[in-house]
Amino acid sequence: MSALPYDHHRLCELAGELIVNVRELSARGWTPATSSNFSHRLDARHAAITVSGRDKGRLRESDIMVVDLDGAAVGSEHRPSAETLLHTQLYRRFGDIGCILHTHSHNQTVASRLYAGAGHVRLEGYELLKAFTGNTTHEAAIDVPVLPNSQDMTTLAAQVDALLDRQTLWGYLIDGHGLYAWGRDTAEARRHLEAFEFLLGCELELRRLTGR
Repeated sequence: MSALPYDHHRLCELAGELIVNVRELSARGWTPATSSNFSHRLDARHAAITVSGRDKGRLRESDIMVVDLDGAAVGSEHRPSAETLLHTQLYRRFGDIGCILHTHSHNQTVASRLYAGAGHVRLEGYELLKAFTGNTTHEAAIDVPVLPNSQDMTTLAAQVDALLDRQTLWGYLIDGHGLYAWGRDTAEARRHLEAFEFLLGCELELRRLTGR
């Protein structure tokens, strides 16, 4: 049997790390049904990603598979997430991105519907903006893009690339769908995800209270 083109021991380590974090996110209700997908860079040519259609609150090591950076399965007959291309495009483009988390929380989904017409959600003046790498003050503003939903991942990926050509991003929303957030490692990606979740919740509550 030929050797695997990646480090299996490293895959097992990353699978364990993803499983712990994803189960915690699932316990918060951010991965309803079998939604959401999660990945971690494995090496310069491969990523570990959740297998399509699995209950994210009950992940096992066998539910994490390997894909190359074109999104093709490597050493497995499992099917990766339909949105794998949205992960691999970021790994190809940014060598320092190590982890991508995609969730479908209530706040994220509602915000994506409410702000789809504007094309973005503006987060401004919040202390928690300092949670995003590169921000050092609350006196900042972040526009979180809201992209139209599509089953065509090539189209979505092209739209994301166009955004990345114009601005620094740590995440984006897809209308009626959920949030993608990323970072240099799992801890940073999760910090960004949790900050987006909290701030989107604040914006929704302000909208409810003020009617704006």
